[in-house]
Amino acid sequence: MSPPDAASDAVPDTAREPAVGRTADRALVAAARHSGGRTAAVLGCAVTAAAAALAEPAVLGHTLDLLLRRDPSGPVWTLLCAAVIVAEVALDAVAARLTGEVDGRSTARLRRLGLAGLLRTAPHHAARHAPGETAARLTAHAAEAGKVPAAAAHAVAALLPPLGAVVALFLIDVWTALAFLAGVPLLVLLLRAFTRDTRTSIARYQQVQLATAGRLVEALAGARTIAAAGTADRERARILAQLPELGAEGRRMWQVYGGTTARSTALMPMLLYAVLAVGGIRLSAGAIGVGELLAVLRYAALAAGIGAVTGGLAAVIRGRAAARRTADLLTLPVLDHGRAELPDGGPGTLELRGVRVARGGTTVLHDISLVVPGGSTVAVVGRSGAGKTLFAAVAGRLTDPDAGEVLLDGVPLRELTAEALRREVGHAFDRPVLLGDTVGEAIGFGAGPAPDPEAVRAAARAAGADPFVRRLPHGYGTRLADAPLSGGEFQRLGLARAFCHAGRLLVLDDATSSLDTVTAREVERALIHRVRPGTRIVVAHRLSSAARADLVVWLEEGRMRAAGSHAALWRDEPAYRAVFAADARAAADGEAATEAVSEAAR
Repeated sequence: MSPPDAASDAVPDTAREPAVGRTADRALVAAARHSGGRTAAVLGCAVTAAAAALAEPAVLGHTLDLLLRRDPSGPVWTLLCAAVIVAEVALDAVAARLTGEVDGRSTARLRRLGLAGLLRTAPHHAARHAPGETAARLTAHAAEAGKVPAAAAHAVAALLPPLGAVVALFLIDVWTALAFLAGVPLLVLLLRAFTRDTRTSIARYQQVQLATAGRLVEALAGARTIAAAGTADRERARILAQLPELGAEGRRMWQVYGGTTARSTALMPMLLYAVLAVGGIRLSAGAIGVGELLAVLRYAALAAGIGAVTGGLAAVIRGRAAARRTADLLTLPVLDHGRAELPDGGPGTLELRGVRVARGGTTVLHDISLVVPGGSTVAVVGRSGAGKTLFAAVAGRLTDPDAGEVLLDGVPLRELTAEALRREVGHAFDRPVLLGDTVGEAIGFGAGPAPDPEAVRAAARAAGADPFVRRLPHGYGTRLADAPLSGGEFQRLGLARAFCHAGRLLVLDDATSSLDTVTAREVERALIHRVRPGTRIVVAHRLSSAARADLVVWLEEGRMRAAGSHAALWRDEPAYRAVFAADARAAADGEAATEAVSEAAR
C-alpha cells in the first residue's frame, strides 16, 4: 500500500481535475448561499425587469392600436407604457446595485475558504503552489469567481426575454413565429461554439497568468540577489517570457466573443427581415393589425437577443474557470486534529514509533523509533539532506508521518486538539517570518491570550534580542516595517517568540544558524536556565550544540544511524566526527587565534 502523501504527490493534474471541478462548484454554491438573500433579490429584480421588457412590446402595440382608433382608454394605456418602461429601468438599476454587493461578499467568502484551506494543510502541501500563484488565486481569480452567483442570476433572467418572446410570437401570429424559428438552430450552434471556445481560452489564459505571477513574486523576493548579480535584464525576460502567449490568449478570448457577436449581429437582421416580410404579408391580409406588427418586430428582436445571453454566459464561464484555480487551495489535504488533551504536569516525553515519511513517491525518513525522556535536550545531526528538518517537522506535527505515530506524554499528536498542540508544542526556524505590527507584537504572536509586556521582554532577553530592541526608535513599540533588522536579529526575534510561548516541547530547526558562536552559546544557556523547562529538539550544525545535548540523534540518508551521547558517538564513530569536521576545524582555528593574540599581548 502506497503512503498517502506519496500517492497524492504522484497524482497528475489531469486526474485531479474532476475533483477540483466539483470542489469549485461546491465553493460557488457556498458563496451564493453566503449572500443568498441578495442573490435572490438580484434574480428577482432581473427576472422582473425581464418580464417588464417582455410585456413592453405587447403594451406598446396595444396602446398604438388604441391611439390609432382614438379609443378613450388610449391615454390610460400610454401611462401604463410609461410605468412599464420606468419599472424596467428602476429594476435594472437596483439589480446592478445588488450585483456589486453580491460580487463583493462572494469574493470575500471564496477568499476566506481558500485561505482556510491553505492554513489547514501541512506546510509542505501548501508549498505546492508558488507564493505568486497563491496570491493570484486568492486575489484576481477569487474576484472573478465571486461574480458567478450574480452572473448566473443575470444569465437566467437573460433567458426569459428570448423564450417569452418566442411564446408571444406564437400567441400573436403563428406564421411570424415559424419564420423566426427557422433561424434558431444557427443561434444554438453559435452559443455552443462560443461556450466551447471560451472555456478553453480562459483556462489557458489563467494558467499563464498564474505562472507569470509566480515568477514575479520570486524575483521580488530575490531582488537583492538579482541586483548583486547584475541579472535584472535576464530576470525581466524570464518574468515576461510568456507575455506573448498571455496576449495571444487574451486576444483569442476577445476574438471568440467578437466573432460570436458579429455572427449573431449578421444573423439577427436576417431574422428580423424574415419576420418583417411575413408580418407585412399577414398585415396586408388583415390577419394582424399595425400594433401587433410592431409587437411582432419587438418580440423578434428580443428573441434574437443573443448578446445578453452570451455576455452572461461568458461571465459564468470565466468565473467557473477562475473558481477552479481558487479551488486548488480547497483540495489540499487537511491536517486534522482530534479531541484529546495532554495529561496535566506531563514532563514532555516524546516517542516516535516506526515513523516513515515519503515525498513524491520516495521514502525520505525510514522507520524511526525513538523515546526522548521528558525534559531532555536532543540534538538532531547529520549531513545536508539527511532528513533533519523533516524529523523536526514530524516531531512537532507540522506534518504527519505516512506510517507510524508520534506521541507526547503518551498521547498521539494526531489525537490532540489544535489548541493543545500549539499551546504545548512550539517551533523556531532558521528563517522566521515575523507577524504583527510592532516588534513587541511579533514576539508575543501566537495561540492563546497575548502575553504581558514583561513576559515579552523576558523572552527577548533569553534570546539575546533585548539590547538591540531597546536601541530601536520606539523600543518594543517600533513598527516592524521601520525596524532595520539583520538576519541574526530576525532570528533572535523568532527565538524570542518561541521562548515566549514555550510549552512542554520546543522544536528549534536550525534556529541559531545566523547567530555568531558567542551569541548562540548564550542562547543555549538561556534555553536551559531562563525558559520554561521542557523537552527540546534542536536541529544542530554546531559542534557545541551537540556537545551540550543530553541525547544526539544521528541521521544519515533518512535513517537513524545511531542515538546516544555526544561523547560516546565522538569517541566511537569516525563518521560522526566527520559530520562536524568543518565546524571542528573552525573552532580549532578560533582557539589558535585566541592563543596567538594572548601570546602577543604578553
